[in-house]
Amino acid sequence: MASAEVTAFFHQATNTVSYLVKDPGSRSAALIDSVLDFDYASGRTSTEAADALISAVTSGGFDLEWILESHVHADHLSAAPYIQEQLGGRIGIGEKVTVVQEVFGKVFNEGTRFQRDGSQFDRLFREGDRFRIGGLEGHVLETPGHTPACLTYVISDAAFVGDTMFMPDFGSARADFPGGSAGDLFDSIQKILTLPDDTRIFVGHDYKAPGRSEFAWETTVREQKDRNVHFGGERSRDAFVKLRTERDRTLAMPALIIPSLQVNMRAGQMPESDDDGRVYLKVPVDGL
Repeated sequence: MASAEVTAFFHQATNTVSYLVKDPGSRSAALIDSVLDFDYASGRTSTEAADALISAVTSGGFDLEWILESHVHADHLSAAPYIQEQLGGRIGIGEKVTVVQEVFGKVFNEGTRFQRDGSQFDRLFREGDRFRIGGLEGHVLETPGHTPACLTYVISDAAFVGDTMFMPDFGSARADFPGGSAGDLFDSIQKILTLPDDTRIFVGHDYKAPGRSEFAWETTVREQKDRNVHFGGERSRDAFVKLRTERDRTLAMPALIIPSLQVNMRAGQMPESDDDGRVYLKVPVDGL
């Protein structure tokens, strides 16, 4: 089995890691969890991070087949439609994005023009679905808990886990967003840990755990089993749920949660423009 070639792009403003996944036997490639730069104070977008991804694809002479989202992110805006305009490729996410659209369609008081059927995306993945990047075969694990629509993409010997788990010294994702569940998160983690021990794990964020001076984003199933501070060493489900729930009570909302959810549940598209031709994002006062 050919090993996927993986290049990471770290976006320090949001601590997000985007990935370029390349088939070593062809020109085929995929991008996972891209970022559109957004300055909340001014409302301005820019494409510096996305352009770096585009440059890596074009300079390598790659054919972009997929633009994959691990979930509807609450901490950064997706650059998927911008990248698709430049390079093509199909935008994919988990089929339970419809649950997220329904929940946050209500939170943001979206009208009937906002479709809650996932039709903004080109492919809605479900558990066990398979896809290809050239000669590489990928399959999908549904890994809810952080959100109902979280997926892990297993591509050859690599697993892209989104926010389900972080580096072993940092732990796991929060589970207190609407539709989140610490119990479901534990079950999803156990599913990932059934992969072969040498499977490479690529996480969606890194925040440098206390005592670590460098950002990091690659580990293995074995390292997660042995050393993860939240679930390693055979911690029980009840103990994990207690730890996760208590920790979540101390966490502030992500800085970009308001714009991110509105954009990302639309596959990275901005809401439709208002009567004056401008695009506006809503702030639901006391709504989250």
